[in-house]
Amino acid sequence: MPHQIASASDSSDTHTVDAAEPSYRPGTDVSDIDERKLMRKVDLHVIPWLTILYLFSFLDRGSIGNAKLYNLEEDLGITDTQYLLSLSMFFIPYALFEPASNVLLKRLKPSVWLSSMMLLWGIVMTLHGVVKNFGGLLSLRLLLGLAEAGLYPGVVFYISSWYKRSETGFRVAVFFSSATVAGAFGGLLAAGIAKMDGVGGRPGWAWIFILEGIATVLLAIASFWIIQDFPDTAAFLTENERVFVIRRLQQDSKHSASGEVFRSEYVWQSLRDWKTYLAMGLYMGFDGPLYAFALFLPSIINQLCYMATQANLLSVPVYVWGCIMTCVIGYLSDKFGRRVYWNAGLFSVGIVAYIILVTSRTPALSYFAVYLAVSAIYPIIPNSVAWVASNVEGSYKRSVSLGMAIGFGNLNGAVTATIYRARDRPWYGLGHAIVLGYIAFGLFCTIAYAVLLKRENDRRDRHERDEIISGVVNKLADEKNGRYSGVDAARLQKGDEWSGFRYTL
Repeated sequence: MPHQIASASDSSDTHTVDAAEPSYRPGTDVSDIDERKLMRKVDLHVIPWLTILYLFSFLDRGSIGNAKLYNLEEDLGITDTQYLLSLSMFFIPYALFEPASNVLLKRLKPSVWLSSMMLLWGIVMTLHGVVKNFGGLLSLRLLLGLAEAGLYPGVVFYISSWYKRSETGFRVAVFFSSATVAGAFGGLLAAGIAKMDGVGGRPGWAWIFILEGIATVLLAIASFWIIQDFPDTAAFLTENERVFVIRRLQQDSKHSASGEVFRSEYVWQSLRDWKTYLAMGLYMGFDGPLYAFALFLPSIINQLCYMATQANLLSVPVYVWGCIMTCVIGYLSDKFGRRVYWNAGLFSVGIVAYIILVTSRTPALSYFAVYLAVSAIYPIIPNSVAWVASNVEGSYKRSVSLGMAIGFGNLNGAVTATIYRARDRPWYGLGHAIVLGYIAFGLFCTIAYAVLLKRENDRRDRHERDEIISGVVNKLADEKNGRYSGVDAARLQKGDEWSGFRYTL
């Protein structure tokens, strides 16, 4: 059923504009297309390979935590402080390059940009297996961070360019669940590969890097042909299917889906937007805990009276549970909406988990708390990503906003990579307390984000944001909100700042 949108009031002297009228190639008839069948086709071409890419990304960056248990520090002659510094170095280029990478992804083909990044980090990963000292390890972690920088924000932006706002959460959850699979698979893989200790004169930890790196390079080469591009150019769609996909996105207030010419103003829109900075705080609240959890789970379990291989194997069921929870909550949050409540609930579970970890001195209780933690940290991320992406319109603005939020969130990985110090074992009280603080801050940002979004929606419902539209009589329109030749011009130029756009809670 067509719905009415307007930058005007509902009074008798207001003209409305039908938002359902096709604005992309209006002469094309797409009435014979089965929407459900088409979206299944899109799912099969877009999501599975992205999931594999992110699985290897997370597997590669986190494998150093598994390798540490097999004498990495001793063989390289590095101290615990040097090891922690090496972990931190990954996140600096990783975070700083993300916003720029997203803009490049939009301007270049995803098939080229994402595949090239993967090829580079696969080569860097392989070189980890021949490193001989602290300087080499530090340099390679910097290069790995730079090479991987654009993948996660790029894929999130890419997914948001294919699906409606109510469909994004589950797709991002499926994609992101590969991080939990990587955690589970990484432990199993490390336990198996470590048995190659001495083969070719290399220690077991070196073979973990070498074999995973070679696999990444091979997948990257295949990606140049497998990854699809944006809806308006995707080769696997017919011309009518492209029109259908773009129109359904435009009807969901994604009016830039048909393509957008780059203008620096779109970047400045993101930099001036309060949502960008609150989203950065929200991402900080879960990305810091995410990397602390992923990098140190084997060490945490190891210090609870388990041997190295046992610790890696005991991490497997934790990640399997995290994968299940991520997908289930991603589906439910898409189905029922109100992402603020899901976020608030998940952050609250995370707070309970880390209070237990801070206070517990019982291995079994701490191991249980790890399950609570993974139930909160991992599902929060796709829900938050979908929430933030759905509230930013304009493809370039969304790419910059997501890049900044995800980049700043990941920068906190440089902090949490250093908080689980060897001298604090076996209970790591300081590390757990810092993660607890991050989660509490994330809960605060969630509440603030929702309150301010609702306040802005209320202002638009009261017509305080109405623009002056040529040919439309609207006594409530105000010059300060802009003057435009038509509704299409207003919504395309203003994006989510357009008076007809409503933020999702």
